[in-house]
Amino acid sequence: MSRFTGSNWKVSRRLGFSVTETGRELNKRPFAPGQHGQKKTKLSEYGTQLQEKQRVRFTYGVNERQFRKTFEEAKRMPGITGTAFMILLESRLDNLVYRAGFARSRQQARQLVNHGHIRLDGAKASIPSIRVKPGQVISLRDASKDLVVVKDSLTRVAARPEYISFDDNKLAATLVRLPERQEFLSEIKEQLIVELYSK
Repeated sequence: MSRFTGSNWKVSRRLGFSVTETGRELNKRPFAPGQHGQKKTKLSEYGTQLQEKQRVRFTYGVNERQFRKTFEEAKRMPGITGTAFMILLESRLDNLVYRAGFARSRQQARQLVNHGHIRLDGAKASIPSIRVKPGQVISLRDASKDLVVVKDSLTRVAARPEYISFDDNKLAATLVRLPERQEFLSEIKEQLIVELYSK
């Protein structure tokens, strides 16, 4: 399955969840798009589990194969599978570029990574799904520090998560530690995804 390039706002309205984490999509029209969007429909147990999976998948912008592969990796890890799965997704390079404030959205962060603007521990990193480890430093290529989109994004940063430290002088972010589950996407019930894949 190829990468989704449609409207995130329509997806958010259909899922009843802001995949951009801004909430702006649901402010004006908090119902599904389309002619029958305002009709109340009761989801089955499978429908609820599938909806939760789609919320997470579209939030992180990963395709079905990547999503399943990450879940299988989480199953092999010690501890709670759902928690490990969410932490693996949160530790992706494109997500941390977004969390650090280099980009205004995960799509923009993915593009920065793909186009070679991002450095991981000083080395070029052009694969968005790279797993960042605690202690690693995410920075910009010298020639990319003057990019308008990056400057604009950095000026709009209100706050960063506690697991990321940011050096304003070097324009570099460090993953201090792995994120804790309660620090991100608290509305998501990942246990529903575990149940869906356990069938």
